[in-house]
Amino acid sequence: MSQYYFDHAASAPRRDEVADAMAPWQRGVVGNPSGSHKAARDARRAVEEARDEVAAFVGAKPGGVIFTGGGTESCDLAIAGVTNHHRRSHERSEILISRIEHHAVSDAAEKMARDYDDVCVRYIDVDHDGVVDLDSLMNQLSDDTALVSVMAANNETGVRQPLDGVSALSKSIIPGGVLTHTDAIAAASSVPLANMTATTDMISICAHKIGGPVNCGALILRSDIPLEAVVPGGGQERGRRGGTVDVAAAVGLAAAVRVTKKELSEVNDRVLDLQEKLVAAVSLIPGCVVTGLGALRVPGTVHVTFEDLASDELLFLLDQEGVCASAAASCSSGAASPSHVLAAMGVSRERARGSLRLSMGAETTDEEVDAVIAILSGVVYKLRSEA
Repeated sequence: MSQYYFDHAASAPRRDEVADAMAPWQRGVVGNPSGSHKAARDARRAVEEARDEVAAFVGAKPGGVIFTGGGTESCDLAIAGVTNHHRRSHERSEILISRIEHHAVSDAAEKMARDYDDVCVRYIDVDHDGVVDLDSLMNQLSDDTALVSVMAANNETGVRQPLDGVSALSKSIIPGGVLTHTDAIAAASSVPLANMTATTDMISICAHKIGGPVNCGALILRSDIPLEAVVPGGGQERGRRGGTVDVAAAVGLAAAVRVTKKELSEVNDRVLDLQEKLVAAVSLIPGCVVTGLGALRVPGTVHVTFEDLASDELLFLLDQEGVCASAAASCSSGAASPSHVLAAMGVSRERARGSLRLSMGAETTDEEVDAVIAILSGVVYKLRSEA
């Protein structure tokens, strides 16, 4: 049976260029980049070259790149690191996040509020397409705001967010300005981040969403932002993240961003055509509604909801036919609770329970899209006929 991989938003297939780049650093002697002998110097050179690549990917300086163990750690470091520093000079610290943030951001913010009485979280509303409401942000900014975090593109729906507007308000409403962070993990594979995040202070990315290794990411700072380490010890990463840098992982992330940047325009043009084809086809399936059609979305992600159907039933039958897809955020698959993203958009709980995300990437072919359209139509017909 053929396999149709339509879950790139969860984890993209590992790029050959990434595996080749990592290979020399996955066997034999791999020096500690903090050492002074030749093996250590070789490792340090590889890490610093990787830092250069990652910095160029978002248009920042290499000194602002902090390698982390993944996107979740990167977001947590931004939220906790900035807020803890803010608490040193303020009686109250408020974290502003959108209602559609990935749990990497929302859980980090809510944990800070649970742990410290002087920290609270405020939520920025979104419209029915899942786009951040800038008026909601403006109304909640205050002298106590430590940080504003709004994702570049939503990981479930693919809807892009107005980062320039977020930054403009954050810098202009409060004297001295407020620091901004974006979880750019879902956007990195298909959006030129150097342009989209140009006015954002901190950017989080991870490797496996763009064909790199799992458990590797980075937090990139555009300036010398005061940030307290969540994991201290050793003084690595200029004292902002303790622990020896994984050389192979850093090299793998660098290879992934290099290939992504090189192929971005060509891949986007092709995947956008596939996205439009898939949207047109699934829109004809009875009871199917495509999410976020009125908003700008990243190429490749098609999120839909089905009336009177359940995601687990859809995914089970799709899997039986060789289709790999998701219901919502891959990190939340298996959770019984409905999507907080769809709830924030005003989607009813009944309709949200029939959500499905099909996400494509550089490897997706026209023939695979045709096959998935036919399979999905058959699966929906089967479920409705058995109801």
